[in-house]
Amino acid sequence: MREEIIISGRMNPNIDPYLHIWHWQIPMYLFLGGLAAGILFLSSYYIVTGKEGKYPTASYVSTLIVPFLLVLGLGFLFLDLKHKLYFWRLYTTIRLESPMSWGAWILMLITPLSFLLAAINLKKVRPGWKWKYPLLEILDQFFEKYRKAIAWILVIAAPILGIYTGILFSAFNARPLWNTSILGPLFLVSGLSTGAAVNILFTKQHAEKLAYSRIDLILIGIELFLITHMFMGFKASTQVQIESANLFLGGPFTASFWVLVVMLGLVIPAFLEILELRKFKIPSLVPAGLVLIGGLILRFILTDAGQMSRWLY
Repeated sequence: MREEIIISGRMNPNIDPYLHIWHWQIPMYLFLGGLAAGILFLSSYYIVTGKEGKYPTASYVSTLIVPFLLVLGLGFLFLDLKHKLYFWRLYTTIRLESPMSWGAWILMLITPLSFLLAAINLKKVRPGWKWKYPLLEILDQFFEKYRKAIAWILVIAAPILGIYTGILFSAFNARPLWNTSILGPLFLVSGLSTGAAVNILFTKQHAEKLAYSRIDLILIGIELFLITHMFMGFKASTQVQIESANLFLGGPFTASFWVLVVMLGLVIPAFLEILELRKFKIPSLVPAGLVLIGGLILRFILTDAGQMSRWLY
């Protein structure tokens, strides 16, 4: 018989040192939301600047998958909800101080607009396409007139969606790893990078592919800067922030983060894209696929590590 004297609730299993309540559905939702935001921003930017002809893949083709990404992401979010029948209550109020309220309403705006943009672009991708029902054809012609207006809304709303996925974490003051203003910009830039990677995969024009590679290369550089700045900030902060950083600097997430996210997801794709810009022949699937995988693993690791970080002082 083993006798234990409990003098604190700190070390109760699954309560402290961490309460694991967010599982795989959340990082999947954050990844798909950031990816959709990246694709929509690039597309809407080229539309409002009149560069559709120069970048047809970003302007037309990749937008066709965005509605599926958003619906799938919302499906994962729905699976994570404890009281699923009450999700609609998010739309009965607006709380400006709540990141979840911002996220719910921005998704309410972006999701239908993404369907409209995809439907309008379908004829650009498949010339001669006709809707089966006359009413849909009339609606398509009607919204085609407002395509640029839709793009203007999305060029503002898409970055909000991208940055919200990081702010959702940073608003949790009880988790020191998440409690940093870097996560919003980091997730936004990561979403834009994965959006550029999708365009690299979809394009069939070499010149267009090189343009997306240049964009992705810049975004990867910004990501590396933000990651470095985040850890520098943690190491120069309080003891709990230092211990949070140590999860990645000798702790349980060291190998997975620096190998899978930084090396395979950022450094190696950047090196391959530099080689491609130097006229070496690199298969598109390799750097673009690594960027997408790295972006997904980044969110999984930060979700798990954030729940392990805690305040003890």
